[in-house]
Amino acid sequence: QVQLVESGGGLVQAGGSLRLSCTASGTIFRIKVMGWYRQAPGKQRELVAGISVSGTTNYADSVKGRFTISRDNAKKTVYLQMNSLKPEDTAVYYCNNNAATFSWGQGTQVTVSS
Repeated sequence: QVQLVESGGGLVQAGGSLRLSCTASGTIFRIKVMGWYRQAPGKQRELVAGISVSGTTNYADSVKGRFTISRDNAKKTVYLQMNSLKPEDTAVYYCNNNAATFSWGQGTQVTVSS
């Protein structure tokens, strides 16, 4: 059973930056496409960025050019560098594999003030 622990969220002004981290237990992490998801109040959880084992990335249009996903397989950690943050980026951010089949972690709150 893979456990995911997200960290790095916080309160930031619009235009600011944050770097999120997600550390996974278990060895299966190394063979999985991983992603960052977010869920804003009253909205469904959405996938915002994904990264393959080899490092190929993809992004939702809403974050393209502002967010960068990366991973360190040796550390079993996925990162999300978020720049030029906007109030609409406010959400709880989670990581999971691309099929979202791992148990969800507690997430990390990101709040962007205008």
